[in-house]
Amino acid sequence: QEQLVESGGGVVQAGGSLRLSCVASGRTFSGYDMGWFRQAPGKERESVATITWLSGSTRYADSVKGRFTASRDSAKNTVYLQMNSLKPEDTAVYYCAVGHRPISYSGIDPFPRYAVNYWGKGTEVTVSS
Repeated sequence: QEQLVESGGGVVQAGGSLRLSCVASGRTFSGYDMGWFRQAPGKERESVATITWLSGSTRYADSVKGRFTASRDSAKNTVYLQMNSLKPEDTAVYYCAVGHRPISYSGIDPFPRYAVNYWGKGTEVTVSS
């Protein structure tokens, strides 16, 4: 059974850093795209970053570009989201996801929600001011 398990969330002061991890299991995801999403209270889930498992190429939402970095460790079946210079508006539950980002997709989101096949259960990040 496919499973994505996130960890690394917590409470941090503004300007601080956190690194989220997502361990994938149950199948081989080497041909897939891995995405990071977040959902703040009362808001819709939004795409934050995506990384292609094979090539390691990344895309980011404008709101996190230059502050967040996605990476993967194929040997550990794990993707990461390094979050630096955190802001209170980054407070949200962060979700890992896997799917196929359409080659023809030209939207602004790093990873469109309709392309997600599996979701993790999320890890909470709180940034205090």
